[in-house]
Amino acid sequence: MRLLVTGAAGFIGSNFVHQTVRERPEVQVTVLDALTYAGSEASLAPSRAAITFVEGDVTDAELVDRLVADADVVVHFAAESHNDNSLSNPWPFVQTNIVGTFTLLEAVRRHGTRYHHISTDEVYGDLELDDPRKFTPETPYNPSSPYSATKASSDLLVRAWVRSFGVQATISNCSNNYGPYQHVEKFIPRQITNLIDGIRPKLYGQGLNVRDWIHVEDHNSAVWTIIDKGRIGETYLIGADGEKNNREVVELILELSGLDSDAFDLVSDRPGHDMRYAIDSSKLRTELGWAPRYSNFEDGLAATIDWYRANEAWWRPQKDATEAKYAQIGR
Repeated sequence: MRLLVTGAAGFIGSNFVHQTVRERPEVQVTVLDALTYAGSEASLAPSRAAITFVEGDVTDAELVDRLVADADVVVHFAAESHNDNSLSNPWPFVQTNIVGTFTLLEAVRRHGTRYHHISTDEVYGDLELDDPRKFTPETPYNPSSPYSATKASSDLLVRAWVRSFGVQATISNCSNNYGPYQHVEKFIPRQITNLIDGIRPKLYGQGLNVRDWIHVEDHNSAVWTIIDKGRIGETYLIGADGEKNNREVVELILELSGLDSDAFDLVSDRPGHDMRYAIDSSKLRTELGWAPRYSNFEDGLAATIDWYRANEAWWRPQKDATEAKYAQIGR
C-alpha cells in the first residue's frame, strides 16, 4: 500500500506515522506537511528513515495532485486546530481546513484514490453538564468557534463529494486526543510542561468543562480499523469513554507529579467555551470490532507525563513563545 498522510508533522499525524511504520512495515508512507508552528520534522524523527517527507501546503493543487496520483490511500490530518488561535485570527482555519480539504477531494476524485478524513467532535457543539446524551453520527452539527465551524465545513464537503462524485471516502470524528508529540499550547501538555518548569497550572473559568479523552495511539488504531473495514460514505465516532472535567485532569496531573491536587490557579474563561463533549463510539466498536488499549485514563496520562519529562529537547523550543502568547491574553 502507498499511503499519503497530510499534516503528519503535527501531533496526531506524527503518532499515526510512527504506529504505521512500527506495525505495518509493508506500507510505503509519504508525508505532506507545511511545517507551520504546530508541525515539526523533529516529531517524525523516529520514523524519518522509513518515510518520504514532502514540505508543502494542502492548498497547493499541483503538488497535491502529483502526490495523490502516486497514492492508494490518503489520510487527511492537516488542520489548524487551536480554538484560541481561531478566535484571534480565523483566516488560516478557513484556508487550511476548508480550501485544503477541497483541494484534496478534487485530487482523489480525479485519481479514484481512497480517502479518509480526520475530524473532531467539536463539530457537534456541546452538551450540558447534566445531559445524559452523547454525540452519535446522527447528531446535528452545531459548531461554536471558527475552528469547529471550518472542520464542520470540511466534513460536509467530504459527504457531498461522496454523494455527488462517488469519492471513496470515510470520516471519523474523534474526542480529545492526548499523548506524545502534542504541542505545548494544548491543555494537557501545557499543564505538564508548566509543572516541569515550576509553574502552577491554570484553569479556564471554574474548570468544570468536560472533555472526552482518548490516547492518541487508540485514536490511530481506530483510524486504521476504519481504513481496513469501514463502509464507504460512513462516519465513525472515535472515543474511549474518557469523560473528565478540566479540574479533574489537572488534579490528576498534579497527583501523578507528586504535588498537592489543589495547586492550580483559575483564570478568566475563554469566549464561547463549550461545556461538555461526549462520544458514543458504539458504531465503531460493534460494526468494526475496535476497542481502546488505554481504557484507564490514569495509565495513559502517567505515560504521557513520563514522555514529556523524557523529551524536553522536543518541547522546549516551543515553550517560551507559547507562554508569551498566553500572557498577552491573560491566560
